Amino acid sequence: MGKVLLADDHELVRETIAAYLRQAGRHEVVPAASLPEAVRAMEAESFDLILLDYRMPGMESLDGLRDMAARHPGLPIALISGAASPEVARQAIALGAVGFLPKTLAPDDLMRAVETMIAGSVFVPKDVMAGLAHNLTPREIEVVRGIAGGKSNKEIARDLGVQEVTVKLHVKTLSRKLDARNRTHAAMRARDLGLV
Repeated sequence: MGKVLLADDHELVRETIAAYLRQAGRHEVVPAASLPEAVRAMEAESFDLILLDYRMPGMESLDGLRDMAARHPGLPIALISGAASPEVARQAIALGAVGFLPKTLAPDDLMRAVETMIAGSVFVPKDVMAGLAHNLTPREIEVVRGIAGGKSNKEIARDLGVQEVTVKLHVKTLSRKLDARNRTHAAMRARDLGLV
């Protein structure tokens, strides 16, 4: 059983993730609503893993991760995020984070991720890894998922609330990044990479 510090300023997110981890009966979870609160908890007791929200009061983007890593070298720290890009995930891992967890992760995947990180391995979801490998932006991933779903550029533009010309630019850029000949080939490459 591991002891996890969960720092997130959204009460519902904090309670939901804590409930998942406690439900399995394998983890003790200590919640914190801000970075200062998390720092106080870390000074008071020891943890096997820190789950740190990417954006919350008391920290700007990756500063909280840098600060925690400097204060507690060797302690596994992972970022949790609602909408950070593969680039942010890459930077977090480069700064020494042991994981990057989207808040949309299914409960079973969340449990596996926490256990992987407590055991000393790095966890990054497959779609984020594939995006990282090809430097696709979250918007490009949304566009290629639309293409894979059989949607036209016009339909994708409507779904994303952007102009059709913007979608065409994304298709061109992501096709280049995926080394694809056309939009259909890009969708096939994205499927092979586990992005869709």
